[in-house]
Amino acid sequence: MANIYDIAKMAGVSVATVSRVLNNHKYVSDDKRDKILTIIDELNYTPNKNAIDLIRGETKIIGLIIPYNNSQCFDQILNGVLKKAIEKDYTVTVLPSQYSKTKEIEYLSKLKNKLLDGIIIASRANGWDSILPYTEYGAIAACEFTPHPAIGCSYFDRYSSYVEAFQLLKNKGHKHVAFTSARGIESVSTQQVIAAYKEVFGKLPPEFHISNCFCLEDGFSAAKQLLHLPQRPTAIFANGDEVAGGVHLYAKSIDLQIPDDVAIIGQENQPISVGLGITSIDHQLSKVGEQACELIINKSTAKIKIPYQFIPRSSV
Repeated sequence: MANIYDIAKMAGVSVATVSRVLNNHKYVSDDKRDKILTIIDELNYTPNKNAIDLIRGETKIIGLIIPYNNSQCFDQILNGVLKKAIEKDYTVTVLPSQYSKTKEIEYLSKLKNKLLDGIIIASRANGWDSILPYTEYGAIAACEFTPHPAIGCSYFDRYSSYVEAFQLLKNKGHKHVAFTSARGIESVSTQQVIAAYKEVFGKLPPEFHISNCFCLEDGFSAAKQLLHLPQRPTAIFANGDEVAGGVHLYAKSIDLQIPDDVAIIGQENQPISVGLGITSIDHQLSKVGEQACELIINKSTAKIKIPYQFIPRSSV
């Protein structure tokens, strides 16, 4: 079976020139292009993508490490990455980790093996010290701020958005405020929520924080637990609009008035928050994903801050 080297030899050109023709690059003379295409037809040659990738020095494939896909947050980042990748003629490989450190390193090793051009890390279990060595083999971009000069990042000011949410509730007269999160205190995001809470309200009663909330049903269960505490919270800051929707539904099921009896704030400005009138913080995660993809394509280590938007509705 003929290969790209045979075609180059028969045409009297370099392998790189054959590669340019196969990839429809314009910097090849018409005579050479016609000659190469004729030989390809005569040999009934089908390009081997892996061989072309090796010659070209890139795969045009980007990996996206996400812990799971049952999350508004990661779904929006994925949508943004896909949008930009399609625009730039790249392919995206989704790499689910479930916050496994071993799995994350396994995926990063794909850079070393030249199976990917770069990797976007939506969220991680490993510390940066474990990730940094892989920047030698390909571009890495994070969807959170990192000061490391070898890693680009597309991020939003998570902490400021949390402080703004809690400050709004405090300004409305709320003193007993609870919140939900996806992960426990091992999560950087959860740590930032707790820090923002303490900045605005002081000490956090442990019963006012419920983790492992991912969907509407989780929000319903969290509200059921929180709204029957001896000291019932008068406001709940949810880690997503679906979770906030579950809180809203449970509060209504026990005849609580929103926001008079319990105020609710969600995140990510999803359709459910529009439908139920829930105040939400839009972190523009689709734009975060788009920008992270752009960083990989451009092999950039820039730090790009995406502004968030606070969207007031009737739930506060």
